[in-house]
Formats: sequence, structure tokens, C-alpha cells
Amino acid sequence: GTRACTSRCHWVRRHPNTHVRRRKTPRGRTRRRSEAMPRYHQYQVVGRHLPTEKEPEPKIYRMKLFATDHVRAKSKFWYFLKKLARVKKANGQVLACNEIFEKKPTLVKNYGIWVRYQSRTGYHNAYKEYRDTTLNGAVDQLYDEMASRHRVRAPCVQIIKTGIVPAKLCKRANTKQFHDLNIKFPLAQKIVRPSSKTYKTTFKAVRPNVAVH
Repeated sequence: GTRACTSRCHWVRRHPNTHVRRRKTPRGRTRRRSEAMPRYHQYQVVGRHLPTEKEPEPKIYRMKLFATDHVRAKSKFWYFLKKLARVKKANGQVLACNEIFEKKPTLVKNYGIWVRYQSRTGYHNAYKEYRDTTLNGAVDQLYDEMASRHRVRAPCVQIIKTGIVPAKLCKRANTKQFHDLNIKFPLAQKIVRPSSKTYKTTFKAVRPNVAVH
């Protein structure tokens, strides 16, 4: 027989003696890759210890963090503050939690990120360089690379410092190859487009030939 399942799923019969459980997403939607990939934002969290009679004005701490939402940003804040200042969520308070946005989100920049991560063998320090228009996009690239190239889970990555690196101070060859003023990108596949909008049609009578030699 089949076991009872409390989660939202249904059973698919593959073989007369076996059942395969397939999990369904909310409202019957299919789970897409874009929904599973997190998008990191930069937050500024300000907090302190709760005022007491012995210390009516406790010291205020400010921290910049990268998280998918403000709830996880506050959770990271208490995680680090407990280690640094022995202040935990039970006896502390958050004064402000603001998201930091990019000043020039349309300009491509070289970002340097100093990280500390935990691998299967121990803790390591690393320096990474990425080209992106925003710091959030560079952090997204960082988490993707740490997961694919180093097999590091997202909770095991701690960002120490970030900064915009000038072109002359970049170290990685993957970043420096884009600093050429005469850089060119070949068109792997050319698409024949109509000369004007009057010739543009949604449905074609003849299958179009997209190969241009």
C-alpha cells in the first residue's frame, strides 16, 4: 500500500508495485528555475541592547548585510552581533532596517568581494572579482560561483568587504579581458529582420531561413 502524505503532493503510478511521489507547487503551477534562484539585496541594519538601569543608553551597532529579504537580513544581524558583542535577539532591539540601492545602476563597474567560506576541509579566505551594473548582481554571481565551482552552500559564505575596483588595479584575467577599448563580440547567429514595421508579420506563410552565411 501507499503511505499517507501530509504535504501537498499526488501519486504517479510508474510500475504496478511502485509509486513515485511528485510534489506540486502552490496553485498547481510548475516550479521554474527563476523562482528557485534567490536574488540578494543589500540592507543596513541598526540595533542595540535593550536599555537597562545600569546602562540606559547602550551602544548602537550598524551592519551592512546581503540577504534575500529584510527578515533574513535581521536574522544575519543577530547572528553576527551575538558573536561580536554578546547581544542576542531576546535582549536586543532593531532600530532600523533599510535597503541600500545602487547609485548608478546603468554603469558597468568592476566589483571586488572579499569572502570567508567554509568548505568540506575547513575555513578559507578568498577574493573575487565580477563585472556588473549593481553590487547586488555581483553578489548573485558570487553565490552562483561559490556553489558551482567550490560546492559551498549559501549559509557557509560570509562577505567581509566589497568595493569598486579601478581597471588598473584589477587582478583577475576574466575581468581584465573586458577593459580593451576595441573589444568586439562576434555574432554567432544572425536573424533576418524586416526592413520596416509594415513588413513585420506574426505568422509566416513559409518557414523562415534564419541561417545567414
